[in-house]
Amino acid sequence: MTRAALIALSLLVSVTAPATAQTTRSEPDHPASFNAGSREASGSPAPSVFGDVSAAFQPGRATSPLGAGGPRRRGSMVGYIEDPVVSSKVRVRFDIGRHSHTPDRAEFFYAKCGCYRDLAHTDPAFDPNAAGPGPGIASDLNFQQFYVEAEYAATDRLSVFGELPLRWLQPQSAGTFAKQSGVSDLRAGVKLALAETPEMLITAQAKAFLPTGDSLKGLGTDHASVEPAILYYRQLSDRAAVESQVAVWIPFGGSNGVPTSIKDKFAGNVLSYGIGPSFDVYSSGNVRFAPVVELVGWRVLSGYQTAAVAKAGGTNIVNLKFGARTSFGRGASIYAGYGRALTEADWYNDIFRFEYRFSF
Repeated sequence: MTRAALIALSLLVSVTAPATAQTTRSEPDHPASFNAGSREASGSPAPSVFGDVSAAFQPGRATSPLGAGGPRRRGSMVGYIEDPVVSSKVRVRFDIGRHSHTPDRAEFFYAKCGCYRDLAHTDPAFDPNAAGPGPGIASDLNFQQFYVEAEYAATDRLSVFGELPLRWLQPQSAGTFAKQSGVSDLRAGVKLALAETPEMLITAQAKAFLPTGDSLKGLGTDHASVEPAILYYRQLSDRAAVESQVAVWIPFGGSNGVPTSIKDKFAGNVLSYGIGPSFDVYSSGNVRFAPVVELVGWRVLSGYQTAAVAKAGGTNIVNLKFGARTSFGRGASIYAGYGRALTEADWYNDIFRFEYRFSF
């Protein structure tokens, strides 16, 4: 009986050892040693997609040296799609947006135009509580935004983050409102890796927007909102990867709709989505250079806008983004990119983005 137990125990250890030895390592901004057939050759069982969410709350594992012990996932290379990698990092980003034609659409960028405050009191659209800048309608607006973001990974699969944005506005038409600048709406959130393998990552993210910006100056929306999202990363080879996202921005409260007698709010839900492939055209040691192309879209599901058509629901906006990321050292990278609206409706006609990121 004892001998049979020992034999059974030996078989159990021999079967489970390969599976427990296989761990997923993510080293942001470093090359991967990719072997598409490694899992099949090892005989290890495929990992469950959502099976071990509880592991997210366990202490993080020590990361092996670069290149040791098997495949290592590349860091996120996109510049506009949300980063699905759960890791501790800091990021500094600067945007230059040009020619925003409907900045109060669904109160996604800033609050309902202050021009409604100056309408005749008998006008059905009169709204003394319109929270946005005025007195004129901003039909052509340039802006710049500077972001500082910090993310802390409590475990290999769970992280929290916060973002401080600063905003500058320059209306391009006379009689709109004066140039403005200041702190915009603060953002904070959490990321949870739902499934991961050496070549794939699925992450759930929830982001909250807090109304800290002065909405009368166009620096905020004057309401809180949340944005749940699913982020996806797939490494196609040692040089190629694709990333994508689906998210829904959900406001709480907001200004009155148009006319103000209706129960609908000016703020509306906004669905966003995107996909971005990248390819390392140069990789040597700790230096990588990868062009990135991203297609990013939004569908406004509800809400209003200050435009010829007051209802914003059903508006589709699609942008094409071109950029490149250069990774260097043990976790640093820089990104530069340009985006342009492909649709008549837009958040901006074109945008330039510059970013520095350090992961540790």
